[in-house]
Amino acid sequence: MGHSDPQLEVQARQQYWMPFSANKEFKQEPRMFVRAQGMYCYTPDGREVIDASSGLFCVAAGHCRPEIAKAVYEQMSTLDYIAPFLRAHPKAFELASRVAEYTPEGMNRVFFVNSGSESVDTAMKMALMYHRVKGEPQRQLFISRERAYHGVNMGGVALAGMVNNRRAFGVGLAGVYHMRHTALPENRFVRGQPEKGADLAEDLLRFCQLYGGENIAAVFVEPTAGSFGCLPPPKGYLNRLREICDAHGILLVFDEVITGWGRMGANFGAQAFGVTPDIMTMAKAITNGAQPMGAVVARQHVYDAITEAGPERGVEFFHGYTYSAHPAACAAGLAMMDIIRDERLIDRARDMSPYFLDAVYSLKDLPIVTDIRGVGMMAAVDVAVDKAPGARGHEVQKRLYDQGLNLKNTGDALILAPPFVAEKKHIDEIVDKLRKVLSGL
Repeated sequence: MGHSDPQLEVQARQQYWMPFSANKEFKQEPRMFVRAQGMYCYTPDGREVIDASSGLFCVAAGHCRPEIAKAVYEQMSTLDYIAPFLRAHPKAFELASRVAEYTPEGMNRVFFVNSGSESVDTAMKMALMYHRVKGEPQRQLFISRERAYHGVNMGGVALAGMVNNRRAFGVGLAGVYHMRHTALPENRFVRGQPEKGADLAEDLLRFCQLYGGENIAAVFVEPTAGSFGCLPPPKGYLNRLREICDAHGILLVFDEVITGWGRMGANFGAQAFGVTPDIMTMAKAITNGAQPMGAVVARQHVYDAITEAGPERGVEFFHGYTYSAHPAACAAGLAMMDIIRDERLIDRARDMSPYFLDAVYSLKDLPIVTDIRGVGMMAAVDVAVDKAPGARGHEVQKRLYDQGLNLKNTGDALILAPPFVAEKKHIDEIVDKLRKVLSGL
C-alpha cells in the first residue's frame, strides 16, 4: 500500500467495504491480486495463482484478452456513453443479434442490463407485465427452489433459497414459494445428471393445486444450481417442470447467469438439457468479465405481447437502467462473441469436460471429501463440516491462496469452474494443489 508500517497499511485499507467478505479479517491479513494473464492471477509479491473458478464464473476465455481490451479502448475513444432511453447506438443492436445466434430457437429478443442480479429482477418484471397485458393480472406469485441463488437485488433475494442470503434481509418480496432442492443423499458422488429426483418436480404441481396455477406468474430455476455448489438436474426434472408450466400457463425462466456460454458443455443449459424456457437470464461470460453486463432473452411471443399492448407512440415496458447496453460493454461483448466463434470456445469446453470431471472425481478417496458433483466444466467438492458449517471452507480458501490456487466456495462446498482455455496440464495443476491442501486438513 506504499507504507512501511504494517499498522498504517491496515488503516489505509479501511475505506473499502468489501462485498460478501470477512472485512475485518481480510484487512488484517489481505490476500490480493494485482494482475492476471490467461489461466493465472498474480499476487503483489509476484506469485502466480491458477484460477480454477474463472474469476467468478466470468472469465471463460482466460484473463486479459487483448482483443477485448482493444475493442473497449476504441469504443471509449469513439462513443463513451449515450443514454439508452429513446436513443441507441449500433453496437447494441449488433450484440443482440450475435447473442441470439447462440440461444435456443425462438428466443430472440434481448434486453441488456448490467449484472446477473439485474437480469433476474428484469425477468420478474417481464413475467408480471406479460400476464397483465394478456388479461391475467392476478398472476403475482413466483416459484423458485431451495438452495437456489438468483442474485442480490430484492427480487433475487426473495427467489433465493440460500439461508444466509435470506436470513440477513428477510424474505425480500412476498408471494414467492420454494420447491425442494434436488441434493438427495442417494445422489452423492453421482457424475452428471442423477437418475433419481425427477419426481421432485411434482412440487410445482402441488403449488398449482394449493395456490391455483392461474395465480402463478413464473417459475425460476437454474438449469444447474451454481453458487450453492453445482447441483445438476435429475434426468427428466426440467422436462417435467416444462410440462407443468405449459399445462397451467406459467412462464418458465432459466437463470443461466452461471450455466450460460458453454459452462454446461453447450451454448446454454437449455440446450445441454434439451428444455427451452420462455425467458432466460445471462451475464458473467457474455463479456468475459471485462465489463459489467447482463441480458434477458425472451421468446418472441413474450416480447410481442408486451410491445403490441403498448401505445402506438409511447413506452411499452417501463423498465431499464442508466447503463443498459453501455457502449463499452457492448464492445466487450462483441469481442467476446468473436473469441467464442473463432476459438470454438464452447466446443473446447465440451471436449475438455470428461478429462476435467475425471480429475475432480479422483479426489473421492480423500476422507475429508463427503460428496462430489459435476457436469460440463463445473464441479463441486464438499468437505466435512468442522465445528460450524462453512468454517472449514473458509479456512480452505485461505490455504488455497497460499498454495497457489483460486476457486469459489459456498460454505463447505468448493466450486471449480476453470476457463475454457484450460489445457490438461492446468486441470492437473488445479486438482494436484487442491489434493495437497485437503490432505493437510
